[in-house]
Amino acid sequence: MEQANRIECTVGIALRKRRCIEPEYVFGRVKWCWGFRRFLLRGIEKVKVEWGLLSIAHNISRLVVIQWA
Repeated sequence: MEQANRIECTVGIALRKRRCIEPEYVFGRVKWCWGFRRFLLRGIEKVKVEWGLLSIAHNISRLVVIQWA
């Protein structure tokens, strides 16, 4: 029952609203701006590495934008 109270409180509602927006920006940017539609490698481990590289590139590009702002 404690978990249900956390979800229904105002802090929980705010966190759930934020959750919908934050990941969508990253996926949209990777797909639309960078043209990434499918993984080039096969296998879970290789896909994890490929996604990790995309994540690093995204984080570096965010840092560059913040530095120039």
